[in-house]
Amino acid sequence: MKNESPAIQVAGFISKFEPAIARIVRESRSLLRTQFPGANELVYDNYNALAIGYSPSERASQAVFSLAVYPRWVDLYFMHGRSLPDPEGLLRGNGKQGAFVRLAESNTLRLPAVRRLIDEALKQSGTDFSGSTKGKTIVKSVSPRQRARRPVKK
Repeated sequence: MKNESPAIQVAGFISKFEPAIARIVRESRSLLRTQFPGANELVYDNYNALAIGYSPSERASQAVFSLAVYPRWVDLYFMHGRSLPDPEGLLRGNGKQGAFVRLAESNTLRLPAVRRLIDEALKQSGTDFSGSTKGKTIVKSVSPRQRARRPVKK
């Protein structure tokens, strides 16, 4: 798989999920890539989830937000979500630093309150993803062992 392009690898990672989840991921990625052409997509096909971070560099520690893909849902995770103003109470999670918004569908990213969270996260980080240089997709790691990417039937 290492010989395949990042685009083909990522398409393969996403195809492991149920069609409804895969659709949310594909549409959300498309929207984020269109709005933030200068962001690098850092892809981690980890044991628990598929994570796609959006960073000004190739360093995960500089990612501003990410898509976290699980068998039953997709989250927009803010690395410093606890510092964001959230008057609508959209942010979830118990972390001291990070927080997330559950994406019930890809259109969730277009909601004004979610747009404000994204804009504020970028502002606080001092990051400009406007596209003076075009970002790229980088597959950072693929875990050899992974949990099922589709819900387990009981």
